Amino acid sequence: MYKIKITIIKKCSHTDLIDIYELPQTKNPCPYKEGMTYLFDGYNKPKDLCESAWLNIYPYALALSSGGNKIFDNWLKNENSAIVSCNDGLRPVSFLLERID
Repeated sequence: MYKIKITIIKKCSHTDLIDIYELPQTKNPCPYKEGMTYLFDGYNKPKDLCESAWLNIYPYALALSSGGNKIFDNWLKNENSAIVSCNDGLRPVSFLLERID
């Protein structure tokens, strides 16, 4: 199994949607910062990685760690990578997954 480096590359905040749909007491921003990194060893969820984000990341991390490539059918310049976002519709976070050879 290969190791996978997971980097937060973009954090968005859809304030227009937050103002309309979110309860005021829940307006706590995601604690992640762009540039933060995590390491997937091929078996375990990286420590301190959001469980919800991990559910979206895991299939791609597992495929890359198992030697898979061209995850998005040659859309990315690096065939041993993937870009995946969490499913938070108000504050999505985008992650770059890169296989470490």
